[in-house]
Amino acid sequence: MTKLPYNPKLKQRATELRKAGNLSEALVWLQLKNRQLKGLKFERQRIIDNYIVDFFCFERMLVIEIDGHSHDEKVEYDAKREDILKGLGLRIIHLLDKDIKKNLQGVMDYLEREIE
Repeated sequence: MTKLPYNPKLKQRATELRKAGNLSEALVWLQLKNRQLKGLKFERQRIIDNYIVDFFCFERMLVIEIDGHSHDEKVEYDAKREDILKGLGLRIIHLLDKDIKKNLQGVMDYLEREIE
């Protein structure tokens, strides 16, 4: 079993994010929790290295990130973060906040196809 790097200093922040959760995250989580997507187990606000990812599936080494307006000003940071996560052998799927709010079923159909 592959062990991913973990920064325990981020634990409180991950808990805060889980509790706060934005609407798009909550909508996607309702579709992912309890192995509803292809029987896969997802974790929410998972710490990997020095980052907190929105959703993580260990079985597929898959990260799902929801991108909203907050990412517009963090292009360099996001690129570095993505390189590090990919360097750990992770696959990353980005979902747009606006797509989730406008067409949740379409987003979930897309995820199902991507996970195949």
